[in-house]
Amino acid sequence: MATPTGAIFEKPATLRTRVEEFLRASIMDGRIKGGERLRELELCEQLGISRSTLREALRTLEAERLISIEPHRGPTVVRITEKAARDLYALRALLEGYAAHEFARLADDADIERLRKAVDALHRQSKGSNKAALLAAKRDFYDVLLSGCDNDLVKDMLPGLLSRINLLRATSFARSDRLPESLAEIDHLFERIRARDPQGAQEAARSHIVNAERTALEVLRRQQEETQGSEGDRPRTEGRGSAGPAG
Repeated sequence: MATPTGAIFEKPATLRTRVEEFLRASIMDGRIKGGERLRELELCEQLGISRSTLREALRTLEAERLISIEPHRGPTVVRITEKAARDLYALRALLEGYAAHEFARLADDADIERLRKAVDALHRQSKGSNKAALLAAKRDFYDVLLSGCDNDLVKDMLPGLLSRINLLRATSFARSDRLPESLAEIDHLFERIRARDPQGAQEAARSHIVNAERTALEVLRRQQEETQGSEGDRPRTEGRGSAGPAG
């Protein structure tokens, strides 16, 4: 931020912010799984922080709907259900399809160049093994896209959605052959935007999201099957009268 004197002042990240970023990244890259409890005492000891600092960070993640905090149970990472995924991708298709249409209609040469650089950065990150950096590059691509669509309401609606989009995006990358497909779809979207083809850009964005949804749902179903299988393999406790896993 520029001060009246012209000097640049950068506010240092607070400890709470660094804790938020650590926990968010741990969820994004799968080190903390959906449905897993966050044990406050263990986290405080691991990170060397106070419980009040941790709880402030957890409240932010709860507002982003990455975790839920239940009485007598504490914070738990949200498990994405099939219904939640379908609802989220339906909203993504509407918002991002509109954003692509408007970007192609309104963007100037400087906007197109910023988007090109974001696409190039995404390709560079795809060649590495850092999933967090890859997700960040795709987030940057969408930040440019949304900034160029010139609709403040769309940008206001997305902040609470972006973290869950990133969580599902991390899930959709779990299929090894999805990433090359995703990059090809984004390249096609960019070409329609560069050609100043609003309708083509909207269709390309929606097609990309439909394909991402299909992959994410496949992964979610497989994870659910694996979870049900592991629960079915657990030894039964005598005397509980259980005839098997609940339907």
